[in-house]
Amino acid sequence: MTAALRALVRERAGDRCEYCQLHQEDSPLAALHIEHIRPLKHGGGSDEGNLCLACIDCNLHKGPNLTGIDPLTESVVLLFHPRQQRWDEHFQWDGIHIIGRTEIGRATIRVLCMNSDEQLELRMAGD
Repeated sequence: MTAALRALVRERAGDRCEYCQLHQEDSPLAALHIEHIRPLKHGGGSDEGNLCLACIDCNLHKGPNLTGIDPLTESVVLLFHPRQQRWDEHFQWDGIHIIGRTEIGRATIRVLCMNSDEQLELRMAGD
């Protein structure tokens, strides 16, 4: 992956995790990760359309997952895709909590543990 591609992904994301919206400045680690939305093991590539910026928590929880189970409907659904979908169509804020507006949003929150105690602490500290 070229330095120019890495820079494009970071700039496009505004230095925020494209899943939980954690800003680079609030990340406990030096840098947010460049994440493959569709993992390489599932045929995803390292092109700009398959890359996003993710905090370590979201990246590690997502892993190779492409789907999750919506806790409300128990349906298996695709996870949120930052290049193909708009964040605010699937998620909304309730204070420091992220609420799923759709099956995709709820399943993504569940799989990525987007409201874990650690995530909530980081959001409180960043406010």
